Amino acid sequence: MRTRFVVSGLGVCLALSLLHSLALAYREYFTPEQRTQLEHIQTILVHVLARTDQGEAQSTALADIVAERLSEVGYATVRDPATPHDVVFRVKCEQRKTWEGTTATGGDADLPDAPARLWKGPACQLTYLLGGMKINWQKEVRTEFEDAVAAAQAIQAADPGVYSLTKLQEALEQYEFPLLLAAEWGHADRLLKMVDSPDTSQARKIKIMSLLGEMQADEALPKLKEALKDRDLAKQALVAMGNLGKDGIPLLIDMMNSSPQLEIQAAAAKGLGQIGGIHGDVSVVLPLLGKLQDPKTDWTVLTEVAWALGKIPDKRAIQPLYDLDRKLQAIRDPDNVILKKLKEAVFWSIKQCDTWDQYS
Repeated sequence: MRTRFVVSGLGVCLALSLLHSLALAYREYFTPEQRTQLEHIQTILVHVLARTDQGEAQSTALADIVAERLSEVGYATVRDPATPHDVVFRVKCEQRKTWEGTTATGGDADLPDAPARLWKGPACQLTYLLGGMKINWQKEVRTEFEDAVAAAQAIQAADPGVYSLTKLQEALEQYEFPLLLAAEWGHADRLLKMVDSPDTSQARKIKIMSLLGEMQADEALPKLKEALKDRDLAKQALVAMGNLGKDGIPLLIDMMNSSPQLEIQAAAAKGLGQIGGIHGDVSVVLPLLGKLQDPKTDWTVLTEVAWALGKIPDKRAIQPLYDLDRKLQAIRDPDNVILKKLKEAVFWSIKQCDTWDQYS
């Protein structure tokens, strides 16, 4: 039994380390010269190619959409390769996708917008070139249908190719590739400016908060603190803060203990677990244990507290987790989904903490 726990515990530790490294990978594989180029990107050459089963198609409308979307983040765009530019953004839209492979770096391969090996239907593949070199960043936008001919016939559209490109254009109008590029290039200032804009929707602000956390953009901390005043943004801001530095710990502890909103308490506990796991900071353990042992703590919040403690294996957490586990096992309510999730979190964290204590 102990052997199985060792494997599990080490596996989780390695997974957490991998997640941290993937969060930074988009910057680490660049050379110093390339990083400098990324920091100074202002003007983007937009290159769009459109193809149907009949051959190359008109791409002006697609290029117009791409340029308009990029301007939302403050980038200037050009279409003529002879015009000075800092980077080339390529978009290839096809009625029947030509496979080009997934990115090998940055952990994009498992994301929902990564190129799909099995997808053969209409798709736009998004890549960029820096200094003439194709970078291992690749996204893919797909239609809801894979068979363009059948989909066009269903609505009595005359040309399946044109119909496919129209639907792909609509997808590009919704897909947040400008935000992803700004994050990829490390342009936190552009993202923060969008958060301040009254024209930015709440849904988009939430996406930006998430990206700022993944970028580990410490300069975003003041804006994330300000976002806590907004009920719709507070939860995502807290989770994003969990990916930043240790400066956010006091605020997360305060929100976990004092917020009247259970979802905010839970998000703060999750953020503390992220910071503790990424930085190996055990200062968050005692506040989390205090919340764990508070009889007034709601089960949904308790679940996030338990998960957080498992990310920071510490022998001080072992006995409190065992005590809670005994109490939970005495509760017989098989249809209670919240209780089931709490039991799973406590069991997992016991394994991480107990294994760490025995074999570290």
